[in-house]
Formats: sequence, structure tokens, C-alpha cells
Amino acid sequence: MSSAAATTTATVATLSRHCNPIDKPSNPPLFKPLHKPFAFTLTHKNISSRSAKNPLSDVISSFESHPDDQNSIFQSFEPYPVDKNKNFDDKNSFFDDKPREECGVVGIYGDPEAARLCYLALHALQHRGQEGAGIVAAGDGILKSITGVGLVSEVFNQSKLDQLPGDNAIGHVRYSTAGQSMLKNVQPFVAGYRFGRVGVAHNGNLVNYQSLRAELEENGSIFGTSSDTEVVLHLIAISKQRPFFLRIVEACEKLKGAYSMVFITEDKLVAVRDPYGFRPLVMGKRKNGAIVFASETCALDLIEADYVREVNPGEVLIVDEKDGLQSLCLMPHPEPKSCIFEHIYFSLPNSVVFGKSVYESRRKFGEILATESPVECDVVIAVPDSGVVAAIGYANKAGVPFQQGLIRSHYVGRTFIEPSQRIRDFGVKLKLSPVRAVLEGKRVVVVDDSIVRGTTSSKIVRLLKEAGAKEVHMRIASPPIIASCYYGVDTPSPTELISNRMSVEEIRDFIGSDSLAFLEIDSLKRMLAADSPNFCYACFSGDYPVLPSGIVKKVGDFVDDGLNASIDSIDGGWLEGSKDQKEKDLDVNYEEQDGKVTV
Repeated sequence: MSSAAATTTATVATLSRHCNPIDKPSNPPLFKPLHKPFAFTLTHKNISSRSAKNPLSDVISSFESHPDDQNSIFQSFEPYPVDKNKNFDDKNSFFDDKPREECGVVGIYGDPEAARLCYLALHALQHRGQEGAGIVAAGDGILKSITGVGLVSEVFNQSKLDQLPGDNAIGHVRYSTAGQSMLKNVQPFVAGYRFGRVGVAHNGNLVNYQSLRAELEENGSIFGTSSDTEVVLHLIAISKQRPFFLRIVEACEKLKGAYSMVFITEDKLVAVRDPYGFRPLVMGKRKNGAIVFASETCALDLIEADYVREVNPGEVLIVDEKDGLQSLCLMPHPEPKSCIFEHIYFSLPNSVVFGKSVYESRRKFGEILATESPVECDVVIAVPDSGVVAAIGYANKAGVPFQQGLIRSHYVGRTFIEPSQRIRDFGVKLKLSPVRAVLEGKRVVVVDDSIVRGTTSSKIVRLLKEAGAKEVHMRIASPPIIASCYYGVDTPSPTELISNRMSVEEIRDFIGSDSLAFLEIDSLKRMLAADSPNFCYACFSGDYPVLPSGIVKKVGDFVDDGLNASIDSIDGGWLEGSKDQKEKDLDVNYEEQDGKVTV
């Protein structure tokens, strides 16, 4: 046996340990939380409009634990006063007042109609990204790629799918901010290297993207996009490992953050999930033996693939004709930290995500709200579509009828023409229509999945009262969002998050409801029971499992999507300064007593 072959065999043997998502790390966790945990309910004494529940003075990284994070501070911002009289009637605000999942991925190996099945699977994942789609197929030893801006049905047609022959394919749907150069950031990406070509589709966000890119550029790499996914291709290209999948392993060992990725070469398909398992990735199998990977099980259902299992956190799965399906463990990994918002909002109710039914999770969220935050009411309605299942759970538990009090239009795009005579709440009225027969003279409980900025919630409350509702009681099937996400979800900066600036009572007053209640985070964890430690709650607590380092790519690739202003105008994308500088800049005093933060 040659020395190179022996090295490869030894490496594979090292990697071949079972990759079990419930394994505990043999060493202490690699990362420390951003700041000391504080109580979910904050004490509001002499509250100022400048208050923030995710204070920057606590968001400090440790150089010992994070050698590339020295003197860095997470999420620079200046809190601003809340103007409750501000006119928020932006016609597009309805579309922007929810967190956005950045993308969905699919991979198919061993089916003669791989590209067409990929196209159908992307349709099932369209809710994960509506502004770009692409497919790469492998046939006759060649990778062929088609990408475009728009919905899957707008990007692909029969003639384009005919250009993607082969038994193997990967696909991607993407959410992004709008901009002139968005097309070049649409995945999958394809690149050539010494031994062939490779395509990749990525769901997630790399928090050390900028430091990796700077290092690669220092050594001569040239980048064509602002996407963190391109870094992965460069790391694969410069790797000296053989065979190919060891290049992926070596590249992934340098990544920090969230990544569920599928790779394709002329003869292989590879699926990888980060050690924390932030973003979902499942494996299925068709009756003809074809292997399918997808972000959600709803994609498997559409193409008649049976669900096999999740791709485990930290696992690499390789499929090829010679060796079939191989499973390797990428690296020892800590407790999984799967994104809880997949169950609250992102995933379809008919999906099984992280081994749990999304429908059942949302139904239980509603039941908990009805038990812990009851109110006298005549009817329960939902903000469609993501609030429907939680509303059903609330209604069943409360013994009150669930009715369709808001009708959602599914035919509204992101661009529309408003009449010259201005219509109040125009964007919301285009999207949601109240049913007066359900609402008039009634005490109404309206269930929604979350409140982000609060602008849409205030318009919905006003809409319901204008339709004759006697009382409107808002129930939110998630805890208050007080911090941004850096693991593949496009959330606003903390200054825009209403729960980061206001108490529950202040939010109730702002949106105009008669009462308001959120799902308590402790209740959420009790419902998850033994699985509770395996979820990420960073958006509710500000405690991040993996700290960003250096400059962080803003989710949505905004730098390359038509930004014309100074780079300093990007809010929430930079890590800079020191603890003392930021405390001085904020000029806000925070006191901590008995686990509570007092402003």
C-alpha cells in the first residue's frame, strides 16, 4: 500500500466513528455564551426609551476561548427612542415584518429524472426562499447548471429542464434582499479545481466567513460573489486531501456557524451538517433506490421518497456508485443547537423537523397559551398561515370555536401599484382581508407566530377593530424576540426588534390590542422536555452557541445585492471596538441583581 493510500485509510478510520446527535462532547464546549444569562422577565424600573434587553456591554467575547475574536464585540448599535406616533404605513412592511429563512436545499442521487425531481422538491421548499432558484445536474461526466431570479416556476420550464440530463442533481431556493447583482449570488455554485468540478448548495450562515475570506484572499484567491458559500469552494480547491470527500471534511473543519450543505461532483453526492445542527437536513429514499436529501420532509413527500432519518449534526454522508452510502463523523460535536424557529415559523406544518412533527409542536404552543394566558372570548382566529395550527390548539384547549377571521391572498407579489389617493395599511389590506361576519361584535383572540417590529401587528389589530371586533386579544406562539440571528435567518438589527425596546405592556399599547401574551420561554422548554437542551434560543435570550468573529456577513448578502451607500451604513453586520468603548458610546447603566437586568 502506498503512503498516500495508507494516510487516506487512516484518516477514514478516524472519521468513521458513529455520529450520534445526542453524544456529549468529551471536552468542554468550544464556545462560551455571549453574556451571563438573565431572567426572561426583566424588571422595568424608571424605564427609558433607550433601554435594550440585549445590552452590548455584556456581549463580549473571550480571547482565550475564541482566539480570532480578540477585542471584538457583537452587534454594534445605538439604541433610539421609540416614536409611537411614527407613521408605519409602509406598503411593503407586511412582507418584511417576519424573520426570513434564507434558503432550502435538495440533493438527489441515482434517479434518471434527477433534475425534474429536484425541481418538484424545490417547489415544496419554496416557502424557504422566493427570490432565487437553481439546479445543477451531473450527466455524462459533466456538471450543468441553471440558476435564475424568481420563483422556481419562473426560473424553470420544460426546455430548461431538458438541458439538465443525468441521474444526480442538487438544487437551491434562496431568500435575499433585492438588488442589482443578486443573480450571481443565486446557488448552487459550481467551480472547477485540479481534479474536476464541484457544485454546492448551502443553507445557513458562516460566522467566521470574513476572516476565512481575508485569509484566502491574502493567499491569492479571487472571489466573484459576496456569499459565504464561495469560501467553502475555495477551501475545497486548496485542500491537498484525497479522495474528494476528505477535501470537504478538511474544509468544514475550518467553518464556524450554521451549514447544511449538499455537494455534487461528476460521480458523487455529499451531504454535510454542522456539528451543532442549526439548520435541518433529512435523508429519504425512493422506491427505485434513489437517495434524496432535503431541508424538510415535505420535499420528500412530493417526490414519493420515504423518510429515512435526519443527517446527524456533524455528519458527512457520501453517495457514489462504487461504495453506496457512507457515513462519517465530521468532528466531535457538542450538544446540538437546532433552530427552534423551524418549529415556530419557518417549516411547513406537514414536515418532520429535528425528529418532531411541526404541526404537533405548534398545536401544543397554542394549548400552552390557552392554559397560561386565558381570556374571555367568543372566537379564536389566526394570522394566516403560520399562526393557524397554534390557533387551533388554543381554541381546542379553551373550548372556543376556531374560525377563519382573516383571509390571506396568495396572489400578491412584492411589487404593486398603490392608487394616488393613499390607502391606510395598504400592504396589509392587500394581503389579509377580515371576515366581518366572524368578527362583528365579538371578543376575538388572534394568534400569531411571532412579533418582530410590531408594525404589522398594529395594522392587523386596527383591521380587526375596523371590521367590528368588540375586543382584540393578541396571543403570540413564541417568546419575545430580543436578539438577531446569525445562523441563516434574516432578522432585523436589535434596535428594530420591538421586544428588545419595550415591555409586554408597552408593546400591547403600541399595537393597540386589549391584551397581549407571549409563550413563556420556560413553558416552551418544558414542552420540549428532554430535547430542550438541543435547541438554540439565541433570538430569545442573546446567548449565542457560536460567536461571530471579525466582520460578519449580513444575512441576505446585502453587500453584493445593490448596496450603494457607505459600508458603515450597514446596521448589525460588523463586530468592532472594545467593551469600554461600547459602554461609553451607549451611555446606559445596567445593573444585575438576582439574575435580572434593571435599567
